[in-house]
Amino acid sequence: MASILQAAGLSKSYGVRTLFENLYMNINEGDKIALIAPNGSGKSTLLRILAGKDSSDGDGSVKLMQGAKVAWLEQDPELDPDKTIFQEVFRASEILSSVIVEYEAAIAANDHKRVENAVHDMDIHNAWQYEQKVNQVLSRLNLPNSQRQISTLSGGERKRVALASIMINEADLIVLDEPTNHLDLEIIEQLEEYLKRTASSLLMVTHDRYFLDRVCNHILELDNGVLYTYKGNYSYFLEKRDERVDIFNTETERARNLLRTELDWMRRMPQARATKAKYRINAFYELKERADKRVVQKQMKIDVGASRLGTKIINCKNLTHYWDDYCTVKEFTYNFAKGEKVGIVGANGAGKSTFLKLLTGEIEKYTGEIDRGETLVIGHYRQDGLSFDPEETVIDAVRRVAEVVTLADGSTIPVTQFLSRFLFPHSSHNTKIEKLSGGERRRLYLVTVLMKSPNFLILDEPTNDLDIVSLNVLEEYLLAFPGSLIIVSHDRYFLDKLADHIFVFEGDGLIKDYVGKYSEYREMVKELEAAKERELIKTKEPAIIKNNDEKKTAGKLSWKEQRELEEIDEKLDALEKEKSSLEAALSSGSLSPEELTKYSLRIGEVISNIDRLSDRWLELTP
Repeated sequence: MASILQAAGLSKSYGVRTLFENLYMNINEGDKIALIAPNGSGKSTLLRILAGKDSSDGDGSVKLMQGAKVAWLEQDPELDPDKTIFQEVFRASEILSSVIVEYEAAIAANDHKRVENAVHDMDIHNAWQYEQKVNQVLSRLNLPNSQRQISTLSGGERKRVALASIMINEADLIVLDEPTNHLDLEIIEQLEEYLKRTASSLLMVTHDRYFLDRVCNHILELDNGVLYTYKGNYSYFLEKRDERVDIFNTETERARNLLRTELDWMRRMPQARATKAKYRINAFYELKERADKRVVQKQMKIDVGASRLGTKIINCKNLTHYWDDYCTVKEFTYNFAKGEKVGIVGANGAGKSTFLKLLTGEIEKYTGEIDRGETLVIGHYRQDGLSFDPEETVIDAVRRVAEVVTLADGSTIPVTQFLSRFLFPHSSHNTKIEKLSGGERRRLYLVTVLMKSPNFLILDEPTNDLDIVSLNVLEEYLLAFPGSLIIVSHDRYFLDKLADHIFVFEGDGLIKDYVGKYSEYREMVKELEAAKERELIKTKEPAIIKNNDEKKTAGKLSWKEQRELEEIDEKLDALEKEKSSLEAALSSGSLSPEELTKYSLRIGEVISNIDRLSDRWLELTP
C-alpha cells in the first residue's frame, strides 16, 4: 500500500511552551485516521503542519506522494465574502476552473482549433458534469441556493460550503479539524456516509465519538508528546489504550524497584564508578529516567454543588414568539420537572437558541405564559460562549464571577483550587486568555457557568472544542446532576447518554416531544421516510397484471424492473453512438460557432445521461 504522506521530526513550540517534539508519522492510501489528544496539546497545529498550512520548527519535514492533492478544512473556514456559494466551491478546483474558462473563451473567439483542444480537455477532466455535481452536493448539504453571497451565510452554512468543496473535488488526502462543529445532525450523517465511502485517505480531529467510531480505522493518540498508533476504531482504541497504560506503568514500577538496588550501588562504590563500571553508571541514569515516567490521565474533576430546587421550576403555557413574520415557538405548553434531562434537536434557524433565551428571560417579548420558580438558578452555557477580554488573565476572568465555590458536599474552596480541578494549574492562572486554545477557552467558560451552583442547566452545544476525556467527565457529572437539564447538541453520543426525551423543532414554531433516545428517534424518522418513499413509488406505478409467465421472466427482479433493465440497455447503446458521433463532429474542425456551442452542450447532457443510466443499471443488475 502506497504512502500518501510521510512526516519526520515534527516539532512546535510557542515561547517556553513545547506542544510536541520530534514526531514521526505515515499515512497510507485508504487510511482513515483520527487524532486524539487533550485540549492545548497541539492537535490543530499538527494538522495545519501536515496540511501544509504551517511549518515545523527545526528540521521537521512533511513529504507528499508525487502529484497528491490535500484538502484542508479548519474549524472556522476562511471564505471569500464577495463570492457566491457556487463561485467559492468552483474556485477550489484550479484545474477544472481553468479548463472551463478556456473552453468558454475559445467559443467566444470563434477559434476552431482552440475549441477542439478545449473540448478535448473538457472530456479528460469530466468538466461537462462539474456544475451538475456541484448542485447535487449542495442540495445534499442543504445549500440549494448556490447564488447566495458568502457574506450572508451563518457559521454553519459557511462550514457546509467548505465541506461541499472537499466532497466535490476529491483530494487524495482530506484533513479535517472538528468537521462536525456547527452542523445539523442530518448533515453530520451525510458527511459520515461520504467519508465512509470515499477512496480518499483521511486525517481528522473530532470529539464526536459516533462519527469517529463509524468512519475511522486508525487512531493516533498524542500523549505527553509521544504518538501512539492503534489499528482499529474508537472502541478498539479505548480497550487497547488502557492495556498500554497498564503495561507502561507496570514496567515503570519494575524500573523503580531496580533503581533502588542501583542507587545503593552508586552510593557504596565510588571507586568502581570512576574506573571499570562506566557502562553501569550510564545504565543507572537511563533507568532513573524510565522510573521517573508514569502515565497519569489528567482529567477534569467536577463536584460543584447545585442550589436547592423547589417544586415549581419553569412552567410554560401557550408560549408563542415571532421574529418579524417568522414563528419560532408556537403555543408551547410544558411544565419542567426536577431531575429531568431534555435534549433539543432541529435544523439551524428552527428556533432552538431563541427558545432557550425565552426560558432564561433574555427575550421578554412573547405571548402566553412563562412562570419561573422562586428557587430557580439558571446556568446558561451559550453556543457562542462568553465574551472574554483577550488581555484578561485566567484568574481575573473567574474572580469576576466569584471568589469561592460551593462543592457538592456543601464545603467551599477558593477559585484557585476550583480552576485546578478543571486542568488549569496554578502556573496557568496568570496566562492571558488570548494565549489559550479554543478548547481551553471553552473549559474556562464552563468553569464560569458551574461555579454559580445552578440548579437548572441549559447547555447549548457544550461539546464544541472539548476533548473526549473532558466530555466523558462532563457526562458523568450531568448524569448525576440533581437539577433539571436542557441540552442542545449535534453530538449524537452525548444526547443518547444523557437525554431522557427529545424536543424536536420542526420549523414554523412546532415543537414535538419524543420520549426516548435520539438514535431511536432517528431510526423512527428514517423508517417513516422509507415508508413514504415506498408509498410514493407504489402510487406512481401503473397497475401490473402479473401472470405466471411474467413471474418466470422476472427472476429476482420484478416484471417492471426487468423491463426497465432492458430499456436501459437500449438507451445506453443509443447514447454511446450519439456520443461517438458528437466527438467526431467536434474534432472535425468544420462546425460553425453556433454548431460548436450546440454540440458542446449536447455532449455534456449525453455524458450525464450515460452516467445516470449506468448507475441505475448497476443497481438493477443481480
